[in-house]
Amino acid sequence: MGNRGFSTFASIPAVTKNLLVINVIFWLITLSLNRMYVSDMLGLHYPACEDFHLYQLVTYMFMHASWAHIFFNMFAVFMFGRIIETEWGPKRFLAYYMITGIGAGLVNILVAYLRIKALESNMDAVAIDIVYREGLKIMKQNKQFIDPLCAQLNVMINTSTVGASGSVFGILLAFGMIFPNMPLYIIPFPFPIKAKYLVIGYGVIELIAGFFNLKSDNIAHFAHLGGMLFGIIMILAWRKKNRNNDRFFY
Repeated sequence: MGNRGFSTFASIPAVTKNLLVINVIFWLITLSLNRMYVSDMLGLHYPACEDFHLYQLVTYMFMHASWAHIFFNMFAVFMFGRIIETEWGPKRFLAYYMITGIGAGLVNILVAYLRIKALESNMDAVAIDIVYREGLKIMKQNKQFIDPLCAQLNVMINTSTVGASGSVFGILLAFGMIFPNMPLYIIPFPFPIKAKYLVIGYGVIELIAGFFNLKSDNIAHFAHLGGMLFGIIMILAWRKKNRNNDRFFY
């Protein structure tokens, strides 16, 4: 039993295996240290936040907020990432994983900027200035502004985003494009769903959730869509390049 489990893990393609290991290592580091400190250092912050660093566009995708968060993301990487890596090869798969994750982070920042500017249009300039100057310090003291608009702006500016979901949604997009008619069984549906319809369905759900559930679920829906957006751009660009070289993409 133990040998079979080791053999199964050893048979996972190299990049997929290393991504799984690195994510678990980051999670263990988060558990062993002060979670808030690690999140402040490695989670992706809005550029106006004092804790923002450019490297966070990479490190944030290896951070996770809970056991469920890392389990479902890594399960998707294991289930679909190894298939994509086998199809493309390690270099192309790694480039795809990293770029879709970074792209998801950039889209998340862009959407945050648009939301912040929309919120600021309803606020007094003095209040806005106070949030930018004092908000991070207040949050680190586990406190918050009494005024709801100031509190909302403070959360938008000074909270971090973590998770591999942008890359995961990029992987799902790739799987749906490479194997569009492959039947997949998704709980709780008792019937198979073609991969292309599953991907479209996920995209529509994320779009709806992003617009109509902005405050309550604490999920970066537009980052998920950003991973899919950068994924489809990369795949179409690779297809065009390979057609121009008289080669098949897959």
